[in-house]
Amino acid sequence: MRIRNHPLARAFVRRLAAMFDPVMGWLSLAVIRTIRLTDRRRTADFWAWFMRKVGPWLPEHRVGRANLVAAFPDKPAAEIEQILAGVWDNLGRFAVEFAQIERLSNADPSRPDDDIVADAATSERFHRLRHDGRPALIFASHLANWELPALVAARHGLDTAVLFRRPNIRAVSDAVLAVRAGCMGTLVATGLDAPVKLLRMLEANRHVAMLADQHFVKGVEVTFFGRPCKANPLIAQLARHIECPIHGTRIVRRDDRNRFMIEMTEAIDPARDAQGLIDIQGTMQVITTVIEGWVREHPEQWLWLHRRWR
Repeated sequence: MRIRNHPLARAFVRRLAAMFDPVMGWLSLAVIRTIRLTDRRRTADFWAWFMRKVGPWLPEHRVGRANLVAAFPDKPAAEIEQILAGVWDNLGRFAVEFAQIERLSNADPSRPDDDIVADAATSERFHRLRHDGRPALIFASHLANWELPALVAARHGLDTAVLFRRPNIRAVSDAVLAVRAGCMGTLVATGLDAPVKLLRMLEANRHVAMLADQHFVKGVEVTFFGRPCKANPLIAQLARHIECPIHGTRIVRRDDRNRFMIEMTEAIDPARDAQGLIDIQGTMQVITTVIEGWVREHPEQWLWLHRRWR
């Protein structure tokens, strides 16, 4: 019997985790509270610089490099490293912005100096979704600060439920929820009951949003940058049950790296089977293709550091 599988070993690990979780929760809260005392842009500039220096020494850098080389085989090595530097820059800024997320000013097309700017077409689509009395599904991706679409939706008065994955450490999860609470609509944690909860919300003519660009073990196969990978089919499954529009939304960093543009697509055309019903795999491919187009435009703003292809 392996030592790690011994009942006493498992009990020890559980006890250690029980002691460790509160410490991590306290540290997370302390970091968040400290960042909240600082000037967001200056602190973000510092952490972006810091992550550019530290990131290349981390194992995730090798994962990101391998992903980029496979996705862009014609790009020279120097350009690949430049993109990765941008990825680390973005991640450093994201951490600071997350701690102060509710302080970012509203997306108002009449105020071009806001932290988050929406063009007139996107604002009109938000307005239409808010007043049409119909449910809708919204997908996003890990571009720039991927927490902001939910913030903007809430600021526009859009009744939205956001699917999210809890951090593994309970105390850290509580700290993260404390930051998100009150500024991002209804938060629904991933779990066995999440699809039913989201379906009920759609039936009540609410809106449901989720990220759609991560590996999902039990997902459907799609092609992303010419390579097969697994995508979570939940958004397409919900659309098959509730015939409603599917929109994509993305955040893009502007030139100063501390302000953003938000864009929402018109409703995409889902793939359909011979009976006219929404085809799960085909619709996930449509969504994945939209996300690929976003990433190709701003590769330095996407999270290349996870194993999207396995």
